Amino acid sequence: MDERGIGRAPDYTIPALVMLGVNLTWILILVWALWGFGAALLLAALVHHGITRLAVRMR
Repeated sequence: MDERGIGRAPDYTIPALVMLGVNLTWILILVWALWGFGAALLLAALVHHGITRLAVRMR
């Protein structure tokens, strides 16, 4: 059997955050195309509020 130790796992934080931004962008564009700018703006405001609440909770 191989006696090598287990190495460190790669840190995928940056790629995950980049993909989160990409997904948020296309979802907002889709909402804008289907229901208009007001709906996309409201969704963006709700996401912003949720992120802010998470940041406050994590302090």
